[in-house]
Formats: sequence, structure tokens, C-alpha cells
Amino acid sequence: MSNQSPKKQPQRMCVSCRTRRDKKDLVRVTLGEDGNLIVDPTGKHPGRGAYLCKNEDCIKTELKAQRISKGLNAHTDGKSLEQIAKEILELCGTN
Repeated sequence: MSNQSPKKQPQRMCVSCRTRRDKKDLVRVTLGEDGNLIVDPTGKHPGRGAYLCKNEDCIKTELKAQRISKGLNAHTDGKSLEQIAKEILELCGTN
């Protein structure tokens, strides 16, 4: 008989709505070597990452607030944020 508890899931915070969720329920965005934002669905891209909910409202809020720039410690422009938002929505099947 085994007394092992279920394995704990890593928790991350969404940069937009600031709620903690399981890592698998969020999408990771990283900054590439060229300074462009990259959607990292595997979570294995090297470097600092910021997480967003797989939620259309959260992504739209992020486009206005641009908190992802703070999460990545880098300046991001509106066009790259819009492109990332489209990629995340497609990945989540929301759009």
C-alpha cells in the first residue's frame, strides 16, 4: 500500500489578470535572441518567460496594459503583442 500524495503541479501567475494557475493552463511567452516575442507552448524555450491565461479576455486586457513587457524586463511594441495574441488565440482554439 502506497501513501504517496498526488504530484503537485507547478503554479505560475498570469501577467494580465494576476491569478495563479497550473502551469499547463497558461501559455508561456519568451523573448527571442532577436528581441521578438515568441509563443512557447512547450515551456522549454531558453530565457525568461511570462505567462498568459488561455482566455480571450485576459489576452485583450494584456494588449491594452502591456504588462508582458514588465514580466520579460524588455520593451515590446504593439504590433508584436498583437501577433502574439493572435498566435495564442489560435493555439487555444478561441479564434
